[in-house]
Amino acid sequence: MIQYILTRSNRKTAAIYIRNGQVEVRAPHRMPKQDIDRFVSSKEQWIIKNLTKQQIQAENKDSFALDYGSDVIIRDEQYPITPRSGKSAGFDGEELYMPPGLAPEQIKATCIQIYKILAKAHLCNRVSFFAAQMGLYPSTVKVNSAKTRWGSCSSKKSLNFSWRLIMADDDVIDYVVVHELAHLKEMNHSPRFWGVVTGVLPDYKKRKAQLKILQKKLASEDWG
Repeated sequence: MIQYILTRSNRKTAAIYIRNGQVEVRAPHRMPKQDIDRFVSSKEQWIIKNLTKQQIQAENKDSFALDYGSDVIIRDEQYPITPRSGKSAGFDGEELYMPPGLAPEQIKATCIQIYKILAKAHLCNRVSFFAAQMGLYPSTVKVNSAKTRWGSCSSKKSLNFSWRLIMADDDVIDYVVVHELAHLKEMNHSPRFWGVVTGVLPDYKKRKAQLKILQKKLASEDWG
């Protein structure tokens, strides 16, 4: 029998959640324990599959490291990390260069700083492009370090994007930009909201699916 943590509440049905290698079952107060056990047993294959997936992701995260010669992704293209004499670091269109002699953690930190600079420039450019097209103008555009949200729109009309978005394909980046701009008109995910998105990007569902592929990739990488 699979071991699980049981949480009871006023919910009407039982559900299984797998997080950090643990199985949690949320069930109604009055659901008998034997019924919960049978429910878990019926989902055994699914649980094992997802536990294994999470274990592999955790192992990949633990082993994730960057060094000179490693390739990183910018706008869905791979570029090498190379040492270059001096104290400056940046991206010249062909490689991410940085001072020699840095430790792996320093290299990763430097990559993140470069990513943030590139993300800010590119996202501001795309926001300006689509804002003019949609007639929707944000108060500010910011880049943050969000791990689980690609973008957000505040009540003060400020758009926020994760620097990780700069790894995505240009079509995917544009989808997130249009998505957040649409929230300036509809602060929800109602049919009206998706109508605004569709009016600009009729193929947004395809772009959204591509974004999930990147999300899965990053789940196995430790960017801090």
